Amino acid sequence: MTEELQDSILACLEQVIDPELGIDIVNLGLIYGVDIDDEDICTVTMTLTSMGCPLAGIIVEQIESALEDLPEVNDTVVNVIWDPPWTKDRMSRYAKIALGIR
Repeated sequence: MTEELQDSILACLEQVIDPELGIDIVNLGLIYGVDIDDEDICTVTMTLTSMGCPLAGIIVEQIESALEDLPEVNDTVVNVIWDPPWTKDRMSRYAKIALGIR
């Protein structure tokens, strides 16, 4: 995957807002990686802020919707993992400021 394509995918994912926190999933540090295979299937490896997140399905749907307009992506697979666990340290400076975290 080219760096330009990866940047395009991440820019699309920045449009996906965590409904509880009001910050996008990239700046929250929920995205662990993106990859695209030879059949242009994009795999998004991510986590959630908590295992019992009731909005997980909505976030996955929003990811799929955000990437469907990219011509380089034929389909999207979202792989939710729990290891390594998410911590506030993964958040961008922007997200920390927006949420009042030091």
